[in-house]
Amino acid sequence: MTHEAAGVPPTRNDDDRPDDARPAEPQTAPEATDAPDTSDASAGEAGAAASAASASAASSPDSSDGGPQGGEERPEARLAKAVQVAEQALIEFEIAVETFRVEVENFSRLHHQKLGPMYARLDELDAQIAEARAARTGDPEDLRKAKEARDIVMPMPGVDELFHDWMDSDGLSPEASAMLTEQPVRPPKRVRPSEEARRLYRELARKAHPDLAQDEPERERRDEFITRVNAAYGRGDVELLKELAAEWAAGPAKPLPPLSESEELYARLEWLSRRKELLTVLAKELEESAIGSMLRMAPDDPDQLLEDIGDQLLGEVSRREAELAELVQ
Repeated sequence: MTHEAAGVPPTRNDDDRPDDARPAEPQTAPEATDAPDTSDASAGEAGAAASAASASAASSPDSSDGGPQGGEERPEARLAKAVQVAEQALIEFEIAVETFRVEVENFSRLHHQKLGPMYARLDELDAQIAEARAARTGDPEDLRKAKEARDIVMPMPGVDELFHDWMDSDGLSPEASAMLTEQPVRPPKRVRPSEEARRLYRELARKAHPDLAQDEPERERRDEFITRVNAAYGRGDVELLKELAAEWAAGPAKPLPPLSESEELYARLEWLSRRKELLTVLAKELEESAIGSMLRMAPDDPDQLLEDIGDQLLGEVSRREAELAELVQ
């Protein structure tokens, strides 16, 4: 995940405050409801939840409405709770987007690894069939088609093709890094990490998310940690995720600053809204990509979709081989 909150003073989260430092429970604060649970929602559904939370937060009164009257909670405290709701909704949205991004990248990589040889075999068979037909007929049009088919099998690579699959969202892909360092490749085991990996990832993302940092050093620490969490989740490495969970649990506990004033809270809400817009764009690009569209065809079992495509390609290979055998008899 990327994080662009530099310069915006973060706010205290009630979950991290000592009990005696938390504001009293509001008597009438519909904006301060708990963040909706989007652990199993799609990126689009989570984005809608984040939008609803931001809209609810924006309706909170500020200090210009006057101080607390009677037993009512002070406006700044209600606004702080609204900000917390918006923060949690945005985190859930980021989790949904990152989860889908990992699936898109894993599906793309596994599609290339598992099915690439079949596509190459089909191209070779097409070229051989075209060449056999041209040799039999001698027709200039058949000769032209045979040349075109052979050019597809061994094309001159362009600049984009030279770098294809060498870069992903985290920089060099694992395959490229392995080639450069002469280390064994560590591809993902499957498109969708296991339920245990997904559970551990969500827990770590909610606890260690950089947007919950109270100062810049803490944000940097969380950024570094979440980068390692994302890498482990991308590979579906449950054991490493467990180690990271233990590492975070043993981490330093830092004192938190006092409650922010309403101006800072409103600035925080504005940043949350901008961040949500950026994530919405990313989610749309992922969903509309070629691989994202394929994943949406089988949202419940993308690994089985790979198997089904592989079976179809094997059938095509068998048909092409039979056709070639008839031509060369």
